[in-house]
Amino acid sequence: MTAKAVAAVDRGTYLAVMRWLLSVISCCLPIPAMAHPHVFIDTGLEFIVDENGQLTHVRVTWAYDELFSLLQLEDMRLDQDGDGVLTQNEEEFLTGFDAQWIEGYNGDLIVTAAGVPVALSAPLSPSATTEDGRIVTTHLRAVEGGSVPASALSAKAFDETYYTAYEVTRPVVVTGPAVCQIERFDPDIDGQLAQMQAFLLTLDADYDLEENDIPMVGENFATEIRISCPAT
Repeated sequence: MTAKAVAAVDRGTYLAVMRWLLSVISCCLPIPAMAHPHVFIDTGLEFIVDENGQLTHVRVTWAYDELFSLLQLEDMRLDQDGDGVLTQNEEEFLTGFDAQWIEGYNGDLIVTAAGVPVALSAPLSPSATTEDGRIVTTHLRAVEGGSVPASALSAKAFDETYYTAYEVTRPVVVTGPAVCQIERFDPDIDGQLAQMQAFLLTLDADYDLEENDIPMVGENFATEIRISCPAT
């Protein structure tokens, strides 16, 4: 499986998922079965701020679910003894497997400063290891242009198609000399699922997904992190 397949899917795959959702409704399955991510990632974020209260980098941690990790390690012929621990050579071989991004891919991370999107670099300084059999990777992203004020930052980690589900369960920290405030706002999962069900129930069984605009729902399930660092 390619790194891009891990992090996002193209519109064709998204339409296939939506068709699956429609079939779920036709079978009268309960709401929880409708939201059907295929990869689950526990996410951590480190916001790196300089002495002037400017954001310069964001370090992202992805901890993949057990099933995906097992399949990836088997595909790459790693951890052959099955103890869930990689050798140094195996870690070096694994490093970067999810950092080969296609042009235009945003890394499933949206950062804004005072409401304005922040352009981030491609992944830098990747690392990879395992924890209890789960693959855990990190990568660093630099702010294009050097820095932006960190007085009103917002960050959301999500795949707009919801093929990959990101949960911000790992640490969220600010690194640097500035004293910053961190807030998190978790989504109303049940409410969003109910809205999704209501929308899909309005569609005819013969509805042509390819010829109509289907809303991307991933952001609706995303935790928002807000950072406020005083300027100096």
